[in-house]
Amino acid sequence: MASAPENQKTIELVNQNLAKRYRAEKRFRAYGIASIGFGLLCLLFLFTDIIGKGHTAFLTTYVKLNVELSTDALDIYDVNDPQQIAGADYQGVLKKALRERFPEVTGRRDKRALYGIVSSGAGFEIRTLIEQQPELLNTTLDLWVLADDDYDTYYKSRSSDEGAYTGRFNEKQISWIETLIADGAVEKRLNTTFFNAGDSREPEQAGIRGAIMGSLFTLLVTLALSFPIGVASAVYLEEYAKKNKFTDFIEVNINNLAAVPSIIFGLLGLAIFINFFEMPRSIPLVGGFVLTLMTLPTIIISSRAAIKAVPPSIREAAMGIGASKMQVILHHVLPLAMPGMLTGAIIGMAQALGETAPLLMIGMVAFIVDVPGSISDPSTVLPVQIFLWSDSPERAFVEKTSAAIMVLLGFLIIMNTLAVWLRKRLERRW
Repeated sequence: MASAPENQKTIELVNQNLAKRYRAEKRFRAYGIASIGFGLLCLLFLFTDIIGKGHTAFLTTYVKLNVELSTDALDIYDVNDPQQIAGADYQGVLKKALRERFPEVTGRRDKRALYGIVSSGAGFEIRTLIEQQPELLNTTLDLWVLADDDYDTYYKSRSSDEGAYTGRFNEKQISWIETLIADGAVEKRLNTTFFNAGDSREPEQAGIRGAIMGSLFTLLVTLALSFPIGVASAVYLEEYAKKNKFTDFIEVNINNLAAVPSIIFGLLGLAIFINFFEMPRSIPLVGGFVLTLMTLPTIIISSRAAIKAVPPSIREAAMGIGASKMQVILHHVLPLAMPGMLTGAIIGMAQALGETAPLLMIGMVAFIVDVPGSISDPSTVLPVQIFLWSDSPERAFVEKTSAAIMVLLGFLIIMNTLAVWLRKRLERRW
């Protein structure tokens, strides 16, 4: 028998080893918590930076001017004549209002700078007003018109800690805008143009509606093609295909395709759909084809996993009561596997929504002003629109870029939340 001192030494050694193991587990847990905390801190920093730069884009600056809408100034003598309405000098009445507001401005260069207070698209607002209310002709009234992007940036930055951003302004331009501010003739309003308009060279007139519609049409094409093809492929591989070297080769390549860089699919789409089939560039139909190729591996893998999760007893019970192979799949396996399939499809669509590289290769980087109305109209998508704005030299596009990123992140968060909710809501535990 072991002596008491030896037993005591053994117990102490065991306790030391246990204490060492507990310390290692605590360190390992601390490393995990620190890693999660660091990731959340980086995410918080990213969101703070994006929101800090982009929240101002949801407001825009308007300037109040006393505008004379006379028939002579506008050159409109018949409000029922579309040509006179379309060809009227709306911007000219705004210039006249600015000259009357600042009569001390006489030099040609100074006048040109003065006219820059209002946006070059402000005249379209007056045209819309005349079309809706023709009785306003031959009246003089105070109108709030859209300000130029430089003055918009200056006004929004006046309250910042860094001070107002003067940019290309000289002292005269600053004095003009400060005079208007002191008179209460400048205010910020909700920027509906950002959500209702397409792209524009002028930041204050640029919007994301065209990009959102392009993304919507592209995703509709992608979903209509990738989901049925992906589910059919998963059903064949799991329920019908024999296990041999050929099916093993297919499975390996499907898994490899899920890791292929997305730009490769763009090159494939460029070679097949545009160069070989001669389809038009920059349309959602081609973009949907390309993104279908990219998202198919994700949907096939998730669908196969969902089918595998259905217990064999379900199949055996259905066959036991006389169901055919097709009836077992359509009436029992697919309904039970559908929650997992839908989750994989939503995640694949979220991935497709955020892709830029493959769409650049098929020409969806073009400058598109008009909002697309179908899958065959030229368009761009939201990630590409962000890419285009981020490369623009105007400072006002910085906030537009960040605001568009906020909108894109909002859609991605909604789609991923929907995927999680569907999985929790519809999943069954066996």
